[in-house]
Amino acid sequence: MRVTLLGPQRRPTIDTVAASLPPREPIATITAGWQEREGDDAELAKLLGSRDVNLLLHQRWLDVAERDPQYAAGERTAGEIIDELQALYLLRLDHTLQAVYEVQRRSGSDRLRASVLAESLAAVQELDAAHLHRVSQVRLEFYARLRPHDRPVIAEHRAEVAQVLAGAAALVVAGGHVGVLTDVLHLFNVAAALRSPVIAWSAGAMALAERIVLFHDRSAHGPGHPEVYTSGLSLVRGMVPLPHARARLLLDDAPRMAVFARRFAPARCVLLENGTRLDIDDGNWPPATRVLTEDGHVTTLEAA
Repeated sequence: MRVTLLGPQRRPTIDTVAASLPPREPIATITAGWQEREGDDAELAKLLGSRDVNLLLHQRWLDVAERDPQYAAGERTAGEIIDELQALYLLRLDHTLQAVYEVQRRSGSDRLRASVLAESLAAVQELDAAHLHRVSQVRLEFYARLRPHDRPVIAEHRAEVAQVLAGAAALVVAGGHVGVLTDVLHLFNVAAALRSPVIAWSAGAMALAERIVLFHDRSAHGPGHPEVYTSGLSLVRGMVPLPHARARLLLDDAPRMAVFARRFAPARCVLLENGTRLDIDDGNWPPATRVLTEDGHVTTLEAA
């Protein structure tokens, strides 16, 4: 399957991609990450040549919550458990990553420090993996208990979504709140219904990866730790997408970026900046893909 990842769309490039699609077929769109503004898509529609069909996944989720209160209650309970898991994970992550940075800054034998640093990073990776497993288990138990595919309201919406996707030239996934977006993508089983290329940016690009990593070095409260959040759709593999990387990461802080890149290896940390377009065919990335290297610098795959 062909996946196109774009940089932020403040200066849109989606129109150029849309122009290369078959002209007489509709383009399915997902703007659920915009939440209550999901339907405010007139600008996007114009860029897509008014061929868009918004799947309205956030609106469908609200309909499920209203018409299936048992499912909605179960979803709230699972969400509360996951929120608590995330809080406990962040508590442990702070201590574990602080140790990594302390080892990294310590003077002395380079060989010994490198060995201890590798062990410290392995501890962070183990914590990340254990947290993602716990979150996945909560979701799996929730789905096994309430079986969304057997619930009439959800099955109705899934069928409608699948019907639109079956006749679409492409699926466009916009950004917004990545948690909301990922939840509805899973709920309405979008990945299983895909038959055409996918185009995504910002949170939409993050949601297509195997795991979603939240990051922000420039928040009002100071640099935060990158945190593993949940599993994505796995339409792109071996990648941690980093939308707005220059604005959100301290890319000039090579030691910090080295920890970032090594922590998520062997996956590549891929920068999605203004003007970026990555056309990924059957898992093959274009050679101009910009990535973080394990020494903390930015390079392209052709130069790596």
